[in-house]
Amino acid sequence: MEKNDFGNGKFPSDESYLKKENINIHCETRRKTEYQRDDAACKNTREDSYQSSRRIINEIVVDLFKNILNIEERALQVRGIKDLTMTEMHAIEAIGIGKGRKMSEVAANLNVTMGTLTATLIKLEKKGYATRTKDVKDKRIVIAGLTKRGELANKIHTNFHDEMIDHLMIDLRPDEDKALIRALKNINDFFLKEYGGIYVN
Repeated sequence: MEKNDFGNGKFPSDESYLKKENINIHCETRRKTEYQRDDAACKNTREDSYQSSRRIINEIVVDLFKNILNIEERALQVRGIKDLTMTEMHAIEAIGIGKGRKMSEVAANLNVTMGTLTATLIKLEKKGYATRTKDVKDKRIVIAGLTKRGELANKIHTNFHDEMIDHLMIDLRPDEDKALIRALKNINDFFLKEYGGIYVN
């Protein structure tokens, strides 16, 4: 007897064969439909996760920008620096420890005008944190420097930043460090590109 594709020696009727084919087609269609539904569900889940992450990141960034200066100022007060504003502290940080820096360099580093920096340094001089002296070789150049008190304040401020970064990185793997650096660099580059040329008065 001639064998057919079913291997049982019997030929199916057209009706049974078509019925089997219809079942196969139906199953394949259902599998495709289920796959498309699952794929759509996965895409929706990814989109929901992405939007959720955006909301959380936005909340964290807003909170940081809103609170960071107050938090930093309170942290320094706890460490004994109670008579400096954060503007003054950042000026001390920009001057740095050593022989001092040209006021033009400090102003550029802080992205402020010379007038704004001069006003800040006058306050720091009165509080005993900074000095202004004429350059030995060029009397037109004014050098901003720190007193011993200013150097101590700068060291305390640096320690605070070290503690902050240590806490930020304590649970991060090396690959997560790189992702964090990339994310922070992206937002920093955005701010510099969009607003970097604006002077603070």
